[in-house]
Amino acid sequence: MKILIVDDSSTMRRIIINTLSRIGYTDVVEGENGKSGLEKLGQGGVEMIITDWNMPEMDGLEFVKTVRAQNAGIPILMVTTNAAKEDIVEALQAGVNNYVVKPFTPETLKEKIESLLG
Repeated sequence: MKILIVDDSSTMRRIIINTLSRIGYTDVVEGENGKSGLEKLGQGGVEMIITDWNMPEMDGLEFVKTVRAQNAGIPILMVTTNAAKEDIVEALQAGVNNYVVKPFTPETLKEKIESLLG
């Protein structure tokens, strides 16, 4: 399964990649903002997206809305510092399937990913 990670922090991408690797997901592509995320998605084969909200050029919410306009079925997990209830509701309305607030534990990330993938 190919997973796209979109986050402007290379450290956060590394943490997510390491967590994914520990639970058996090693086919990962990375984007540093929504625009590069869309480019990676356009190359095909991505079966799940993990995205940050706060990024330059194109933020995560705009990225999610753009993805949803083209691909309704791909699971999207948002990993962000935005913890307000209104933010979570806004993200879910935009098309996010699940939501993780930073900082998180690898166990939390694993549970959210497994619940998304069934």
